[in-house]
Parts: sequence; structure tokens; C-alpha cells
Amino acid sequence: MWRPLLFLPALLVAASAAPSSPARRDLPTAPVVTVKNGSYFGTYSETYNEDIFLGIPFAHPPLQDLRYRNPVSLNETWTGQRPATNYAPECIGYGSDQIGKQQSEDCLYLNVIRPAGYENESLPVAVWIHGGGFRQGGTQDLRYNVSFIVQNSVDIGKPIIGVSIAYRLGVMGFMNSEEVAKEGYTNLGLKDQRLGLHWIQENIGAFGGDPSKVTIWGQSAGAESVGFHIRAFDGRDDGLFRAAIMESGPVMPHNPLNLTKVYQPRYDGIVREAGCAEEADTLACLRRLPFTVLDNVLNTTEYNSGWNPTLDGDFVARYPSQQIKDGAFVHVPIIVGASSDEGTNFSPKPINDTADLIGWLNVTTSDQWAFNETLVNEVLQVYPNDPAVGIPSFETLGGDVTFPQPYGAEYRRSAAYWGDQVFIAGRRLSAETWAANNLTAYSYRFNTVPAGAAWEIGVTHFAEVAFVFNNLNGLGYTPNPFLDKPESYTELSYLMSNSWASFVYNLDPNDWSGRGRNATQADWPAYTLEDPMNMVWDANKTSYPEPDTWRKEGIDWINEHALNYQR
Repeated sequence: MWRPLLFLPALLVAASAAPSSPARRDLPTAPVVTVKNGSYFGTYSETYNEDIFLGIPFAHPPLQDLRYRNPVSLNETWTGQRPATNYAPECIGYGSDQIGKQQSEDCLYLNVIRPAGYENESLPVAVWIHGGGFRQGGTQDLRYNVSFIVQNSVDIGKPIIGVSIAYRLGVMGFMNSEEVAKEGYTNLGLKDQRLGLHWIQENIGAFGGDPSKVTIWGQSAGAESVGFHIRAFDGRDDGLFRAAIMESGPVMPHNPLNLTKVYQPRYDGIVREAGCAEEADTLACLRRLPFTVLDNVLNTTEYNSGWNPTLDGDFVARYPSQQIKDGAFVHVPIIVGASSDEGTNFSPKPINDTADLIGWLNVTTSDQWAFNETLVNEVLQVYPNDPAVGIPSFETLGGDVTFPQPYGAEYRRSAAYWGDQVFIAGRRLSAETWAANNLTAYSYRFNTVPAGAAWEIGVTHFAEVAFVFNNLNGLGYTPNPFLDKPESYTELSYLMSNSWASFVYNLDPNDWSGRGRNATQADWPAYTLEDPMNMVWDANKTSYPEPDTWRKEGIDWINEHALNYQR
């Protein structure tokens, strides 16, 4: 079983002469912390009155012989102060989120943002795990700037520390084959995250953080990563977090947990293209390759995509639906939610008629599930060609609209199914499971169309991120999601961002100073089986709770057939 190596014993206490109150500094003094390996100096942001530490390593660089191996803890110490003033390169990925970003195999670093003046406190900690389909993304993405939510936490009287961690992506982080599995090197990206969480436990106190009050938080693949940690090692509680937030990526993963045999042809293709096929130890050969050679192989073949977490009998001990059913997960409070129209980002198109939908349901490739005729017909029954079932809803569209090409007349039907089976059914199952185990869960449905969204896709995947991060200037977006939108959009962003911060602080999203700002807001109810309620985040009206019962027949069917989806 893979276990992280622990860091060296503490050598020095954290160096800090800062006041315990959040008074703004007169001079931009560089903050200094001393963790278990040595000291770092960061930068002070007068704009946000925050201390910012960027690019702190939590593992040895996974280079050369450490490529395609489990992450290794730092085992060095130093005297003096090292800089923590710039983001590290993003991990190697293959996707649009990597465009314009410096990338490197040497990428296992984290960032810490703390409110200035709280150095000697013991603040709750939010740990952000970015999304990107496990193949792209990184902590330097401007859309994930945690300074805003940290600043807001101080403003509402619930100060928190924000941390973001990196992890290996795609073929570098989730390589799989018989050779890889035999050596125990599957799910490396998840193990990177896990080691980062161990580093936080051992070192966040030096920053003024409380290791017993960590909330892990992510969106999409980042949220699914949170779910993997909740279930890791068959639900073993290593004391790494006390709460979790999952945005559009519940405890049930949206991808099938393909087994090693599914990935073998892809691995063999890389080995062949890299000139390693004749080697006795093909994995060792891949480790010896200069990165430029390996990168060229991956960039010119079809083998660099489709690498995801796998069922390995260790970190991912069993299918998630099995663990959820028997309670084999870490029992902590959660926030879990999804956007109204998730499926418009995942439905195939065009879907002109039922035959098109059947065709896609029957698609069978090496990394997808296969449905027999009976199951296909059952899907068609629980997702009928009824305009009232489809997404975006009549309310969003302003009536019953026939979609043009390339969407097709039954696209809304298809989008409802794909959104439910990818994210929304898992979101409901997560909330129901927590309620059944007498655990606190706050569930939501995000229902606000950001600026720039095509009318056909409505409130789709990723729409809530700018609101939660309170990114009112739209850093990293084109266009700004708040561009030319009414003040109610800004108000909703503050409401959501502060609710998240409040949950991190003391596990209650409702109890904070100034809640609702200019309007009285209904409390966000905890989810119960007797009264299952979502909070609907809607900038076009006062956000409100709603019964979580819509599309019940279809969502129940998907959850009952989780193993057919290899989940």
C-alpha cells in the first residue's frame, strides 16, 4: 500500500513579529515563515492586505528516475530564507488551459494566501484543487485567484487561509498499464494531492493555519478529486480534512473507472512510438527519455488523452457506488452542487431524433461502458422526448424552442440525460447518502447565466466558478462573466463567496456578518431525506431553497445502475 513519507521533524518555530490583529501594515514588509524543512519569504499585498507565498515545493521534482513513480516527500533542510514569490510552472498537460502557460515536469508546488496580521492565530484553511478533466489546468490560472475569497472572509469576521495545490496531469499523472500497475504507480496525480495534504498538516501551522480545520475544495475534476480523497484507501480517515466542498463533481466520479487492461493498448502505443518496445523494462525506458523526446511522442500521437483515475485496489479500493452504499468514506460535512444545465457541455450533437440518441447510447469504445438493448430502452423511458424534461429549461429559454443545427430537435432531451449521468445524479446521491448517515450536507443548484454564454447552453458547466471566487473583474475570462450584468450578479457573488468562506470557517454557510448585503436571504437548509432541499443560486431573483425532486425517475435510474457506468 502506498503511504507518504513524512517530513523531517521541526527545526525552528515560525519566525514572525507581526501583530495578532489584522491591522494594515505601513510598509510592504516581506513575510517570513519557517516550515519543517526551512524558511521562506513571500510578498505582502497592500491591495488585499495579505501575505502571499507562491511556489512552495511539497515533493521532490518527479524527474528522471522519479518520473512515473509515487511522489517523494522533501528530505532536505536549509538555513537562510528561500523565495516563495512566484508561481511554479504548471504540470505538463494537453489542453486549451495550458496555452500560454509555462509548463514543466517539475511542478509539485503549492501556494498559501493568508490575511496579514493573523500570523499568530490558528485559522481554518481552504485547500483548492483545480479541475480540467485530470488533463489540464493549474494553480496559476487567474480564474482561481483565492485572494478575493480570503479578503472577504476577513470582511465578514471569519478569516481563513487559502491554499492551492498542483498535481501531475493526464499521461504524466495517470499513466496505466500492466507494467505501471505491477509497480504500484497508478493514480499518481491523486497521490500528489494526498502528499500535498500531508504537507499542509505538518506545516500550515507556521502560516497561522489550523491543521485540524482544513476543508478540501474543488470544481469538476478538482471536485472529483475531493471525492477520491473522501473514499481513499476504502474510506480510511487519515485526519487530513474536516470538511469538503464539491462543485460539479460529487463523490461519484463522472468518468468510468476503467481497469488496467483498457489502458494497455494506449501504453503499448506510447512505448512503440518512443522506441522502447524492445526494452525488457519499458517503463524504465520511458523514464530515461529526455522530456523533449517524450513530449514530441505525446504531441504527435493519439495516446496523450483519456488518462483518468483507475480502480487499483489501493488508493481507489472499490467502485465508489459500493463504498458509498456501505459507508466506507470519511464522514465529514460537505457542500455539493451542480449547474442547472451541466449536460449542454457533455451531450453529443447533433441529436435530431430518437435514433440519434440511441446511436450515442450504443457507442462502445475501449474506455466507455456498453449498454444492452434493454438498458437503452429504459433510458429512453425515463428520459422521454418531452420538452418539459429537456435542458435548458423553458424558464431559461423563455419558452419551448426548437434548437437549430448543430444541436438538433432532441438535443435538449439528450442534454438532460448527459447532465444527469455525468454530474447531477451523483450530486443527488451524495446529498442523500450524507443525509442517510446523519451527516451535514448543503446542496445547491446554480441557475445564473454568465455573460458571453450562448443561449443554447444556458447555465452550463463551470458557470458558478467566477461567482464563488468573487472574481468580479473577470480575471482569466473572455468576456468577464459579470460584463453588463445587473447589480444582482455582484450581490449573488458576494452571497456565494461568503457562504463558502463561512462554511470553511465553522461549517455553517449561513452564520456570517452582512449576509445578504442589500436583501434578506433565506437560510441555506441542510439536506435531509424527509425534506431534501437545494439552494438555488439565481441572480434574477432572490436565491431560494427548492425541493430536490425534479427528474426523479431518470436520476434514480442512473444511480441504481452505477455499476453499469463503472462507477
